[in-house]
Amino acid sequence: MSDRVKAALSGKGFYAVLIVCVLAAGIGGYLLLFGQEEDPAPQVPEVSAPVDVQQSEPPVVEAVQPQPVTEPEPEPAPMPELPVDDTPVVAQAPRLVVSPLQGEVVAAFSVDALVYDETMADWRTHAGVDIAAAEGADVVAACDGTVSAVAEDPLMGTCVTLVHSDGYETTYANLQAAPPVEAGDSVSAGQVIGAVGATAAAEADRGPHLHFSVTKDGEPVDPDSFLAG
Repeated sequence: MSDRVKAALSGKGFYAVLIVCVLAAGIGGYLLLFGQEEDPAPQVPEVSAPVDVQQSEPPVVEAVQPQPVTEPEPEPAPMPELPVDDTPVVAQAPRLVVSPLQGEVVAAFSVDALVYDETMADWRTHAGVDIAAAEGADVVAACDGTVSAVAEDPLMGTCVTLVHSDGYETTYANLQAAPPVEAGDSVSAGQVIGAVGATAAAEADRGPHLHFSVTKDGEPVDPDSFLAG
């Protein structure tokens, strides 16, 4: 050890070194103690405990069935309004039927059986009735109607035909020529339409008479049933 060191450690020098060492130790301890408080260790974030999450089952979704589309029913068409007929209804009067001639029946109606015709000298049907009367006696319409024809037939002579309702027609044959009516005339029951004659060549042997016949829809009808109404 050198002399300077020895001199420093002896006497006042020794104490000065001792004080310096104590101060150094104190300062070091202070820094060690209080330096840790001023500069704490970095805080570690706390980790929370894991949460036990229970997985719930997904909700059950029911399938939606498609609803059928119902088309609206078409509305019925409005009822058409019918025209109103304000004409008063007049009841029809009963049909008046009269005998076209009063006299004796000399040949009856027969379409289902043959009858002998003396004039023609043969057997044939007879689609009317023959009513005997004086030549020139009035012949009247048996029912209301319209004159459809005035004609000259080679076998039945002068004929007048009337059209009536319900499909009926009446024919008046073996009349005198030139009857007082013509086609298109409207006649009433009981109106004179001709006179008894002798113009029917096919019935000349029966003398003056009226050959009266009736048809309905073109088919022969017994005159007696027609006149009975």
